[in-house]
Amino acid sequence: MPRQTVVALLYNDIPTAPGSDSTDDSSVDLSPEALGFTPYFDLEDIPAEEEYAKIESALVEAGYKVASYNIKDRFERLFKFLARRKIDVVFNLVEFFHGRPEEEMLVASFYDLVEVPYTGAPPITLANAQNKPLAKSILRSYELPTPRSMTIRHMDEFRSRHSLRYPLIVKPACEDGSGGIENASIVTSLKALRSRVEFVLQDFKMDALVEEYIEGRELNVAVLGNGEKRRALPISEITFEDMPEHLYKIVSFQAKWDPLHEAYHKTIPSCPASLPKSKTEEAQRLALKATEALGTRDYARVDMRMNAKGELFILEVNPNPNLSEGTGIARSAEAAGLKFKDLLQTIVESALERAKRRQMD
Repeated sequence: MPRQTVVALLYNDIPTAPGSDSTDDSSVDLSPEALGFTPYFDLEDIPAEEEYAKIESALVEAGYKVASYNIKDRFERLFKFLARRKIDVVFNLVEFFHGRPEEEMLVASFYDLVEVPYTGAPPITLANAQNKPLAKSILRSYELPTPRSMTIRHMDEFRSRHSLRYPLIVKPACEDGSGGIENASIVTSLKALRSRVEFVLQDFKMDALVEEYIEGRELNVAVLGNGEKRRALPISEITFEDMPEHLYKIVSFQAKWDPLHEAYHKTIPSCPASLPKSKTEEAQRLALKATEALGTRDYARVDMRMNAKGELFILEVNPNPNLSEGTGIARSAEAAGLKFKDLLQTIVESALERAKRRQMD
């Protein structure tokens, strides 16, 4: 009987103190009357540990022997775990270290240094993708469409005259998970632009990326595989039909992470997106080229906007996107006929195949 492939499911979960989440407070009135809107999704967050447990169960169902481990923001835990266990591949779900998303790349670097195969993007891709201005420069060098933009490093660089067209959206240059993107991020005047840029520079302690805001449809294109096996999955769309007039149609930080915010319940996924075949193929073609340009591996997601003219603009390339069952890339995989366990198995086998080729070189 052949030996089972051993997968180390590694993640970094720092539990919050009991009662610190307002959604756990029974004194909070969660009725539609009190909230001011009718919720579409559940108001309670699913604990991260529960999401990791679902991934572990799916990997076991796919036939792997799984060792799950929470490194808890401690490098020595990561080092000791890998030193004392015989594993075939790491399923890398570590998205930050020491609370900083920019240190995600350092964990991948460690895997490389100790020569442990792992799923997902290499360090250089994680670093380049997180640096939004740099990622946009790479996309432009491949003649890929992305909104016109400028980067402001400090207020001394701020100029009242520029070539960008309002409305504009101001983003922290190196944040992750829509950090710093909210309704106030979209500006329509020089005064508002100055104020928002100053806010980003001071509060996030990083450069401000100023982009032309693309009004239109938000498309997420998931990509699986590497090289000739790279393929785009059915497109998922974030719909904004019910977004109230006082909120811009964007996937803000609140829309992603705050169950008590109205935007969270007005950004509804639809997959596959209702698009003409030619536009679907164009978006998938752009996504494949963009992931090649940034050097993603195994799985990725490309976020785009399509304006009223049908023109596509790449907003971001996301290596190692969220893999929670029923969300994001898993939704697109399901539309392609892949069960959750099949999606995870595809990612694992892609990483193992890459490791095998490296051994043969």
